[in-house]
Amino acid sequence: MKAGGTTRVWVRRGLGVLGLGLAVVLGLSHFVRLRYQGRIVPLAGAPEAPLALVFGAGLAPGAVPSPVLAQRLDAAIALWRQGKVRALLVSGDNSAPFHDETRAMRRYLVERGVPDAVVLGDEAGLSTYDSCLRAHTVFGANRAVLVTQRFHLSRALFIANSVGIDAWGVAADEGRATPWRYTLRETLSRVLALAMVVLEVEPGSLNSRPPAAPR
Repeated sequence: MKAGGTTRVWVRRGLGVLGLGLAVVLGLSHFVRLRYQGRIVPLAGAPEAPLALVFGAGLAPGAVPSPVLAQRLDAAIALWRQGKVRALLVSGDNSAPFHDETRAMRRYLVERGVPDAVVLGDEAGLSTYDSCLRAHTVFGANRAVLVTQRFHLSRALFIANSVGIDAWGVAADEGRATPWRYTLRETLSRVLALAMVVLEVEPGSLNSRPPAAPR
């Protein structure tokens, strides 16, 4: 076989392997997305639970919640005001200097009328996986309503229900379109979440505190 023919064979094989890999990734991502799709409910239809788990989403200049995070916090406030939950667990990444997500989240809630005693804080929520696992193992959450944007809910619900939380989800951006960049990112993140659940990965931070969440 000529060199050119050999090259074409290897290119075809490479493309075949690449296509197979892409199909596997998309298939696994689709599985995670659909696994707990039925547990995404409108805010008004959220079931009662001991707490709402609110995931961090970065801070804006001035150490205030980013617009995405503020949207999540507003939805959590609505859940609490409607009596759907008794406590709000804010989980954020405080690993970088001058980036205290949980403090900003707590301040935002308290300034809007949520009693300080109702707000629980996990400063070691380094990822969605860590936030869910620690909510269960550290804070004793067995049932919760997850509060985040819809593009993120499928992954969060999959993780939470897989690590022992009877979890439902409320989309903070209910009725709004999802930017395409988030959709692309979640395609890969859902596969990573599946791998972490299967491998029972330890959380990024082992810092703990006495369980404080109502059961």
